[in-house]
Amino acid sequence: MPELPEVEVVRAGLEPAVSGAVITGVEVFDERSLKRHSPLEGPFDGLLEGRRMLAAGRRGKFLWFPLSDREGAPAQALVTHLGMSGQVLLRTPGVEEEGLLRIRLHIEHPERGEFWVNFVDQRIFGSMAVDRLLPTPDGHDGGYFGFAEQLGLERDGGALAGEAWRASVPAQVAHIARDPLDPAFDEAVFFAALARKKTGIKRAMLDQTLISGIGNIYADESLWAARLHYEYPADKLSRPRARELLSEVRIVLEKALAEGGTSFDAQYVNVNGASGYFAHSLNAYGREGQPCPRCGTPIKREQFMNRSSYFCPHDQRPYRARAPRA
Repeated sequence: MPELPEVEVVRAGLEPAVSGAVITGVEVFDERSLKRHSPLEGPFDGLLEGRRMLAAGRRGKFLWFPLSDREGAPAQALVTHLGMSGQVLLRTPGVEEEGLLRIRLHIEHPERGEFWVNFVDQRIFGSMAVDRLLPTPDGHDGGYFGFAEQLGLERDGGALAGEAWRASVPAQVAHIARDPLDPAFDEAVFFAALARKKTGIKRAMLDQTLISGIGNIYADESLWAARLHYEYPADKLSRPRARELLSEVRIVLEKALAEGGTSFDAQYVNVNGASGYFAHSLNAYGREGQPCPRCGTPIKREQFMNRSSYFCPHDQRPYRARAPRA
């Protein structure tokens, strides 16, 4: 499943094409890709056609595109979740998609001209939906937005767009915690919540209400870098060790971003259909039986939550509680 780096690569690729673009047409080829769209909001195509996308935002694995206001209507955004196999591809109009096309947006950018935004999804775990925007409790940006100001999009129809959409988040994304690369990520709140978790550290890292954007691959890579076993109790982690782990998470995510994400098959691609290369830099994940790059011990794989955990049995040893003093 795409994790934070893969989704951010897609967001960054879409941003210059969709920011400021008007949606001139909507084609829905498979209604199943609208499973997260509430009919109470109105018809999907009717809510989108004629509206301008103000920017491309992301929180964790969720993408959203704030929409220009409609008189008497609540602030809304087009929310996209890639699921396990969803792809959002930019295409020149007239070039037919090779693959399982579910939704197509026709867009017109004031400077870049016409594009198609194709939502392709083999397994139909991903989705698109129009959702209401809610103000963020802390008043900070709802997620990561790129270069809206540099593109001259501070105003839309004469109103300050920043006041309308930056400090807001789609309702279906509001329960998702901020990710560790979010400028508004609160480390103190995270450490305090982690100390209350009565679970293994990897389960805590995968809890999207605690910290978002980290999936199985990057959890294993970060735990390897911090020399922590995946079942190490989260509430037993000292503050210095928790800070070290968070630092390693950020290093791993930023490195994956620089390499375009991780691709093991044709399912994950960026908006131009290109694959990421971080799989070539993995130290633990998917390397069962291969020597640990740090000590040479064969990497071990164990079952974990209907998936796998990869770790070095020499450097990442299970937690052992100290025996009470006599």
